[in-house]
Amino acid sequence: MSADNLVRMANRIGQFFAAMPHREEAIDDIAQHLRKFWEPRMRKQFLAHVDEHGGEGLDPIVMEAVSTHRALLEGREPAVPAAAGGDAG
Repeated sequence: MSADNLVRMANRIGQFFAAMPHREEAIDDIAQHLRKFWEPRMRKQFLAHVDEHGGEGLDPIVMEAVSTHRALLEGREPAVPAAAGGDAG
């Protein structure tokens, strides 16, 4: 898949979640979506593009999600279900 397509797809995901009332939650959800629904090779190619081109073409909220959650997108952290979190009890 071309890097342009990945950037376009990531921006669409970002636009969807940007409508959320809380920016931090939107940023988390963008990264979670990319982690859950993109194949590792897609994420690897996408991150390589971000590194090589400084995030050129990415919406700011997507770039923030990438920089904030880089380890998650690289597969170094497990994806956490959106409903998870908070106190266990």
